[in-house]
Amino acid sequence: MIGILGGMGTQAGLDFCNKLAILYRGKIDQEYPLFLLYNKSNIPGRPESIGVQTKNLSDKFKNKKNKKKYSMVLNSLVHGCKLLKKSKCKFIVIPCNTAHYWYNDLIKKVNLPIINMPKEVFMYTKKKCKKKSSIGLLATEGTLKTGIYGKFFNKNYNLIYPDKYNQKNSVNKAIKLVKRGNVKAANKNIKSAIDFLIKKKCKKIILGCTELPIA
Repeated sequence: MIGILGGMGTQAGLDFCNKLAILYRGKIDQEYPLFLLYNKSNIPGRPESIGVQTKNLSDKFKNKKNKKKYSMVLNSLVHGCKLLKKSKCKFIVIPCNTAHYWYNDLIKKVNLPIINMPKEVFMYTKKKCKKKSSIGLLATEGTLKTGIYGKFFNKNYNLIYPDKYNQKNSVNKAIKLVKRGNVKAANKNIKSAIDFLIKKKCKKIILGCTELPIA
């Protein structure tokens, strides 16, 4: 059984479940995959909790406040993963890009495989794109700040980000609109950032926030 740690946001987790069912569609109920969604919507905000080192908790943090925020998110993620483990899930997926900032510490505390989403995107890109080509990345400011995509892509590809204007008024706004359920407005808002990346000659664009595919 597949464990899905959702709630980051709720619409993104439900969208992932729907895509999973479509991708492995059966002819009868019993042929569909077994999966368990834990919509853990009470996990503290991920972008707001970034600003500390990423290797492990023994590293020196910038200040006690940052360490506390980091630990609160990590502990909540661990709690969610352990519940899925107790429910006999064989592995876990987390449909939230920014949450992968906690990935290294999370896998140390949860004795169960957890899919690394940025790594999977990179492996897929290697099959589809030539080395050194320009790849656009649309994501939260938190995800961009952590470099969770850059550590996989920077040696082989040229990652292109939106400018400050499009990040604030197109990407960030579209993400917030999806969370509020206003998908139509989100679709309209994200187009500016997409057009910006196309003009930068990007061969492909990564939707590095799980709200953006909905938009």
